[in-house]
Amino acid sequence: MTKKITFGNFKGGTGKTTNSTLISYHLAKQGFKTLLVDLDPQANATSLLLKTAQNETNEVITFSKTLMTAISEEDLSSIVTPILDNLYLLPSFADFTSYPLYLEKKFPNSQKDRVFYFRNLLSKIEDQYDYIIFDVPPTLSSYTDTAMVSSDYIVIVLQTQERSFVGAEAFIQYTQEMYNTYKEEVDFDILGILPVLLKNTSKVDQTILEQAKREFGEENIFTNVVKNMERVKRYDMIGITNPDSDARHDMHDKKVHALYSQITNELLERLNK
Repeated sequence: MTKKITFGNFKGGTGKTTNSTLISYHLAKQGFKTLLVDLDPQANATSLLLKTAQNETNEVITFSKTLMTAISEEDLSSIVTPILDNLYLLPSFADFTSYPLYLEKKFPNSQKDRVFYFRNLLSKIEDQYDYIIFDVPPTLSSYTDTAMVSSDYIVIVLQTQERSFVGAEAFIQYTQEMYNTYKEEVDFDILGILPVLLKNTSKVDQTILEQAKREFGEENIFTNVVKNMERVKRYDMIGITNPDSDARHDMHDKKVHALYSQITNELLERLNK
């Protein structure tokens, strides 16, 4: 059965996109057919994965239509884009900013229909994948609502700073509100909180991490922590380098991929529990 997971926090810049894409990448590397759904009009996950695909083929991917066109035609399959073996992308584009207005015009009298519209479209293709990962903007919006009601699990990405901690608290509270509102139609749970260190040895980072354990429960915090790695920042510019075939791959890449392999394994263990 397909498992659908949203990565979220109401604070921007916490690493949601980086972690959702790298975990999708490693799920695919483990043989799971994985679809990353970019529900952020800024399309950062789309950009990162298109560069990753270009690394493999030396070809630039072009599109004959946008996500909004596929949505209006009620055919998401027409825009699903292969990236690597087992890794697929539902790409976002700049015109996706019009999605909330599109929903308002299509369902002027039903908030519920607006919230569940995308889930109904996705249901037509979701059985083709083992995992579907949602990347969302750090806002209370139609995009976040869409991902949440479409998901089975939520991963909170917590950067070790106070504003991110507050954003995580707010996101968790909002998941409860959404669950209470649509409890007859949804069945999602928080899979865990993934800590992202702002600085690897900072006392502030450790303080926020301990605060998170007290607030959310230590069992709900991923034991594998995302460390501050300069190499990960480079992926936004050049895409994820393949540890098996890319000539630019080096020891720093090996450390990144070793870490995300462990994080992905822990995510799978949490799902199995």
